[in-house]
Amino acid sequence: EGILRYRGVDITELVEIEGGFSSVVYLLLYGIRPVGSEIDRFIRTLSQWCELPNTVMDVIRSFGANSHPMAMLIASFAALSAHYHNNKQQSSTDIALMAVSKVSSIIANIYRHTENLGLVRGDTSAEYTKNFVRMMFGDIEESRLAVICEALGIILIMHADHEQNASTSTVRMVGSTGAELFACLSAGAAALWGPAHGGANEAVINMLESIGDIENIAGFISKVKDGKSGTRLMGFGHRVYKNYDPRAKVMKDICHKVLRVLKCEDKLLNIAVAMEEIALKDEYFIERKLYPNVDFYSGILLRAMGIPIRMFTTIFALGRTAGWVSQWYEMV
Repeated sequence: EGILRYRGVDITELVEIEGGFSSVVYLLLYGIRPVGSEIDRFIRTLSQWCELPNTVMDVIRSFGANSHPMAMLIASFAALSAHYHNNKQQSSTDIALMAVSKVSSIIANIYRHTENLGLVRGDTSAEYTKNFVRMMFGDIEESRLAVICEALGIILIMHADHEQNASTSTVRMVGSTGAELFACLSAGAAALWGPAHGGANEAVINMLESIGDIENIAGFISKVKDGKSGTRLMGFGHRVYKNYDPRAKVMKDICHKVLRVLKCEDKLLNIAVAMEEIALKDEYFIERKLYPNVDFYSGILLRAMGIPIRMFTTIFALGRTAGWVSQWYEMV
């Protein structure tokens, strides 16, 4: 039916939730939505863990700037595992919150390292998405900051959890052995790195760039329908959804908004919209129940926010860590 719910709450409702992504983390962990003062209290609690040990900062610096960000993320989780391996002081709840908080600092600093910028410490009092954006990009104009934070919050909510996919199942399998959380997250990130899982939105961008212009769509779709051509339509179809992915429409709408507010144009969005319109009317795709999925527009949105393609899968991991952690938390 094209429905996605976290803890019984529809995804279209969650993108409007008070407290944004932080409230979704709370919902995934505890099974209920935070209300009133609980929201601000949880936002503060989540922020307080964002600082990274020096050993993790050193691990990030040890990589060449051209190294793949996912390799740095996997190694950073492993470094946290080494740092906290014999930690008996924190509860399972604290460790879960620590993981969600620290991954934002890890990924922001991975970006900075690949851009040859200095590594930074997070603000232990700032809201999650705002802290992440400021760590990545530094001080940016307030109106631009607001729209990027709104878009990032929606992206993270859209990617926070999704049944027993490859990376989530990996986290649970490793966790079932009694391995501590950061080791589980390192394994989960390795599974996410695969192009069949976390790299799909990058493949969509490459496809749209290869098409190049709206007038080339018809020829491209003809190649897709020719089974011998080897041409694939990326960003369409899903193993779970046999009609429109509920996340795709939300992603499309926020994509238009971000491009409008930031006053930037991306011809790839025009190509994507035109391709969607053509494909949704074509019996070939209708019969095969091939509809746009969450990856079809997310790459365009990330580009508009100033996030380079090489960082796309780490942003997926930033959101999905909440799901990984909640699945682990359920087991302990």
